[in-house]
Amino acid sequence: MKKGTIAFFIPHRGCPHRCSFCDQRAISGEIEPVNPERIARELERAFSIPQSHQSEIAFFGGSFTCLPREEMERYLRAAFPYVERGLSAGIRCSTRPDGVTEEILDLFQWYGGKAVELGAQSMDDRVLLQNGRGHRAVDTKRAAALIHRAGLSLGLQMMVGLPGEGPEGARETAERLLSLKPDTVRIYPAVVVEGTQLADWYRSGVYTPLTLEQAVERCAPLLPLFEEQGVRVIRMGLHAEASLERNLLAGPYHPAFRELCESFLIRQEVDRALAAFSPGAALQLRIAPRDRSRTAGQKRQNLLHWRQMGYSIRLLEDPSLSEGQRQLLPDNETDQKGRRPCF
Repeated sequence: MKKGTIAFFIPHRGCPHRCSFCDQRAISGEIEPVNPERIARELERAFSIPQSHQSEIAFFGGSFTCLPREEMERYLRAAFPYVERGLSAGIRCSTRPDGVTEEILDLFQWYGGKAVELGAQSMDDRVLLQNGRGHRAVDTKRAAALIHRAGLSLGLQMMVGLPGEGPEGARETAERLLSLKPDTVRIYPAVVVEGTQLADWYRSGVYTPLTLEQAVERCAPLLPLFEEQGVRVIRMGLHAEASLERNLLAGPYHPAFRELCESFLIRQEVDRALAAFSPGAALQLRIAPRDRSRTAGQKRQNLLHWRQMGYSIRLLEDPSLSEGQRQLLPDNETDQKGRRPCF
């Protein structure tokens, strides 16, 4: 059964640190403070509408398990009745790696907790220190082990392009996160938001964020790295929020960042297949109907790229192909004769 999410953002609440990139108010778009009464009101309204799927209730945006215990319990008590009645699939939260203990996880599970996402951001201690994270890579490893031991689903979040990260840093962090056996991952390119330390560093010339092209080149290869190991990448790039766009100063923000990454991977795949054809060849690229936008690329960039390589490629939708399957063949070949294997 498909799952949705009813999310409540708790900006900065519970977090003992102020990271270089952090302005949760801008990122989450929250204005009205979250309180148990609002949670109950919004959940009652959401679950009064017949659901075609079970939704999870999520507490995001801050460091949920770092809240004072009484406050955290008030939020959980407001949500738990909907789990108890079978209306919700359970509760998930995001938190800091150093905010996880056995006692906290026991409490979270008591109120219907099913999944914990850790804001690891990097597995390089130098990057963590430079960006004021206040925890080390070993804390992420320890917290992940506790979450597994409790039988909860583990989610991990990483940020690409932070100050101090080298060109191979994202790949190295991803591989170390993969070793922790997460169920889900979120990948965010670092952006510069007004009111943050990154904004000060950017204005002073100390920090230069990745360009959008650089961010895509670093993040795109991480998608198959995780998915081929059965780890779901549930988000790439920040949510499109009006408050974020108002406060965005610089950096590789794009509302369709995942599609840019998927398109980049398709381009690389087709580039390799083109080695079997001479430049100047007229070709047809057969694709599943749902793949047209990603294959053509943002503003048809992939088609322009292949044209610059000397190939004229015509996209043809083929309903017999599954999503992700492609066939590249000379444009004068018939449907039934001489087809090349899908790749």
